[in-house]
Amino acid sequence: MRHTFVLVLAASAALAADLPYAGKWKLNVAKSDFGESTVTFAQTASGQMQFTAVGQSYTFQADGKDYPSLFGSTAAWKKLDTNTWETAIKQNGKPLSTDTTKLSADGKTLTVNSKGPKPAGGTFDQTTVYERVSGGPGLAGKWKTKNVKSSSPTILDLAASGADGLTLKIADFQITCEAKFDGKDYPATGPTMPSGLTLAIQKAGPRSFEMTEKQNGKTLFKLTFAVSADGMTLTETGGATGVDEKIKAVYDRQ
Repeated sequence: MRHTFVLVLAASAALAADLPYAGKWKLNVAKSDFGESTVTFAQTASGQMQFTAVGQSYTFQADGKDYPSLFGSTAAWKKLDTNTWETAIKQNGKPLSTDTTKLSADGKTLTVNSKGPKPAGGTFDQTTVYERVSGGPGLAGKWKTKNVKSSSPTILDLAASGADGLTLKIADFQITCEAKFDGKDYPATGPTMPSGLTLAIQKAGPRSFEMTEKQNGKTLFKLTFAVSADGMTLTETGGATGVDEKIKAVYDRQ
């Protein structure tokens, strides 16, 4: 038995050595760049507001009612004062986040603070600041990410799975996906995940892999993950399909 146990450990170590990106990685917001990300608010002919981000759109009124939102979630908007709105986001009927959106007095900056529960316990708190690109007055117009701050950065856990697979986990949100490097779609599960979400991965080189994220067969994001030569940094690049916006998320090895 002891002999078998040692052999299993040796095999696991060999698999990890073949995957330089295996390990736990913490998002470094300061080193990351989300500056190309944009959101747009547009007034519709019916009097509703249309919200667009990452190539997806939905319409709503600030009446506190739930409206179908991005990726199968719902959003309930209400106006708190002239320049402030509160949005309750739910996934599968459960609270996902409460977003407070505040417009600056000069109408040039939009600050969105998102707070919500983590399924594994505790809460998250993230603030994103946008600067106006066009439009106005009020929410109406195009907004571009200026900076992001988070009190609880994402920790991504990547582990070898079998001879040619990878297990991806985000423990705080109980998100898991077991996939093989064969380009096929594998389900990503978790209490905050939308139904029908899948991930497909393929190796892109000795230190990198590509990921395609889909929902019900429709491609949403194409991303590449690459590890630095010293093995201490994981960089995610890419973005939503159908829009010319790229992000760079930098993770530090834990």
